[in-house]
Amino acid sequence: MIEPTSPQLATAARTFGLLLAPVRLHLVALASCGEYDVGTLAARVGVSVPTASQHLAKLRLAGLVSARREGRRQFYTVDDPHVIALVEQIFQHVAPDGSLAPDPPRQQSLPDRQPAVSGPGGSLVSDLAGHRSSRRQRAPSPQAAP
Repeated sequence: MIEPTSPQLATAARTFGLLLAPVRLHLVALASCGEYDVGTLAARVGVSVPTASQHLAKLRLAGLVSARREGRRQFYTVDDPHVIALVEQIFQHVAPDGSLAPDPPRQQSLPDRQPAVSGPGGSLVSDLAGHRSSRRQRAPSPQAAP
């Protein structure tokens, strides 16, 4: 992974900001599974049709969902594989009870990855990964041995 640029960071922050609302995240998760009309999405999420429409309009402007009209009905779906993968990743890391899911086994080597930024932990990626597991005791790093 390469270090992200300032414009990339700003766009990613705006995108994640839209997904902070549980209703919007739920709408994107449902739309990533298929195409639904606004009424169906509103009922599944537990909000009124106007509320769902407002959220879907924001998601559509951000490019997270796409829409098509059929007569008087508007249908929404997620057709961007990156958004689908993002939603899948989110829910692979959160258990059904809302707790963080257990970490998957770590791969021993990642030959196609380069450290983004070297630091005391080795790289930005490992530093971020270590942040999540900081509540667990970590084995000493081989680099730390004298």
